[in-house]
Amino acid sequence: MIPISVCIIAKNEEKHIGECLRRLSGHHWELVVTDTGSTDRTVEIAKKYTPHVFHFDWINDFSAAKNFCVSKASNDYILVTDCDEYLEKDGSDGTAIPHLHQQVAPWQIGMVDLVSPVEDVSDGRKLPGTSAALVHDRIARFFHRQYTGFQGSIHEQLISKNGKKPEFVSLPLTFYHAGYSTAAVRKEKAARNIAMLEALRKENGSDPYILFQLGQTYFGLADYERALPYFNQALTMEVNEKEEYVQTMVESYGYCLLNLKMYQKALELEGIYDIFSKNADFVFLMGLIYMNNALFPQAIREFQKATVLPAFSVEGVNSYKARYNIGVIHECMGNIPEALAYYEECGAYGPAMERRKELAVRRS
Repeated sequence: MIPISVCIIAKNEEKHIGECLRRLSGHHWELVVTDTGSTDRTVEIAKKYTPHVFHFDWINDFSAAKNFCVSKASNDYILVTDCDEYLEKDGSDGTAIPHLHQQVAPWQIGMVDLVSPVEDVSDGRKLPGTSAALVHDRIARFFHRQYTGFQGSIHEQLISKNGKKPEFVSLPLTFYHAGYSTAAVRKEKAARNIAMLEALRKENGSDPYILFQLGQTYFGLADYERALPYFNQALTMEVNEKEEYVQTMVESYGYCLLNLKMYQKALELEGIYDIFSKNADFVFLMGLIYMNNALFPQAIREFQKATVLPAFSVEGVNSYKARYNIGVIHECMGNIPEALAYYEECGAYGPAMERRKELAVRRS
């Protein structure tokens, strides 16, 4: 048994918890499940995979539930995951898990890759003609419980118990996030989250992270008019631009402006270009902003730059989606050979295949 405990909180997760635990159970670590009041087969399924199943009375506080689950573990090194997250990869050779605790010092926090499919929603991060997008996030999930714990009743964060700023380390683990794949599921969870976030805001006053989460929740519902004021307010406050949520907030703010056709306003993001342009997502966004303002040379420049940046969250922004948009610009300008060349570079990307077919018909 390796000295790592995997901790999971659950409530009415019979749809996901079996697959989650099945994928985790092939490794020699402890599995700890805390149920917060299920009325379905969640507990029954969990007990098939681990004897360490506990109950916690739900008090509208995710951190309290997770900290309780962590307290029931036998090991100090903790990996936390959700029931709708399925372990996909363990390094390149399948040997990373037994050595995770050796890669993260007690005062550090390990980050894993979370891949989420976004289905049937126009969230601004997909191009017309697509039915889904894959979003990649680096999530803080691995830590030493004597040094780190959860804080925040919703959208809980890992914080250092000594008050110091945490140090993050990337780990070679990838999880597939299955739970937000339909609009109905997102809408149900969003309503719950908004109620909890507004209560927290009323109790503690405005905080940029809470404002971000409120804006992001409405953004996920494609309700850009409601999302925009939260982003506006948060971005007028003192924030650390190096924090990952700030990068996401700036990008979501930009997509809100595009979806609301506030194209001139979106150009103001040029003022923070140097801060956020290390990430392909932001550079791709700037390409869309220039494109919607008919600044085509600038748009092509940004899309080309995006293709050489390795850091990204949304799949395709540094490859086929950027090249597709360059092709669209060339087609609009009448440069058909150039457009076709870029569409060819997109491979099996659906919108590019459609444009190649259409142009082939026109030329025949």
